[in-house]
Amino acid sequence: MDILTQDDAFAIETRQLCKTYASSGKNPPKEALRDVNLKVPRGSIFGLLGPNGAGKSTFINILAGLTTKTSGQARIWGFDIDVNPRQAAVSIGVVPQELSIDAYFSPLEILELQAGLYNVPSSKRRSMEILQAMGLEDRAHVNTRSLSGGMRRRLLVAKALAHDPPVMILDEPTAGVDVDLRRHLWEYMKKLRERGATIVLTTHYLAEAQELCDEIAIIDKGAVIVCEPTQDLLHRIDRKTLKVIPETPLNRVPETLNEEDAHLDEDGRLCVSYRRDEESVGALLDKIRHGGISVRDISVDEADLEEVFLRLTREEAHDYHGA
Repeated sequence: MDILTQDDAFAIETRQLCKTYASSGKNPPKEALRDVNLKVPRGSIFGLLGPNGAGKSTFINILAGLTTKTSGQARIWGFDIDVNPRQAAVSIGVVPQELSIDAYFSPLEILELQAGLYNVPSSKRRSMEILQAMGLEDRAHVNTRSLSGGMRRRLLVAKALAHDPPVMILDEPTAGVDVDLRRHLWEYMKKLRERGATIVLTTHYLAEAQELCDEIAIIDKGAVIVCEPTQDLLHRIDRKTLKVIPETPLNRVPETLNEEDAHLDEDGRLCVSYRRDEESVGALLDKIRHGGISVRDISVDEADLEEVFLRLTREEAHDYHGA
């Protein structure tokens, strides 16, 4: 069996990580993770994406010590979760999806209790500083039952930061929150990265992952189907779309584009999809002009992460069912 090697370049490293849930009643055993090999560079924002039920939460729960793996290895900040479970646990802070907070304590009390659980000395606790960073300093002493959903989400982030872990895992942290709060959270996460922290993010907001993440892994049916720098991932789809606004409205695509992938959209724009290594914008514009169309304006759309995500998960589903 391959053994993980100590490598200070990675905040999280897993090898052949597997999890199979036992059969229950008429339900057969479920393979939640299949040989997951991942390396998360230190000081990065790393995206972990996948459809519902892909295995993301199982992966996070294993790292957090909430779920027991079936086989394989995992290391957090250099500590093997089996050999040094305490050190591994101290090295990670997890922000869960669920808004589960003890309603009988104030935000400040919750952070102080969390810091105490991790044996953080009183002199080194930053509870009020963290609450201020999360915009909760004026709610430090109120009962958490009075907090809105957005405030509770911020408090969960603050709680995960209470023991100052070098690795933060955020499981759908901006789900259901407003745009301003989402922007506030990510500005703070960027500051943490600048200080050397590593952020692992799961999100359904693909535009968010595209903007923030240095590297992205896509997991589907328990297996990692791709793990690459974000820009390399986007380059997997080399198609672009030329969008032309004509001087006069069109009622059909010109015959000069019969051999192209062209159509008129609902706004009356002429849209031509092409591969950048097979066609140029100049050649397409020549064909459009030869079709008697005067061009008022043009734009070119690149592939985005959502397109890559859908394509890769469709391909994985096809390969999975065809196996």
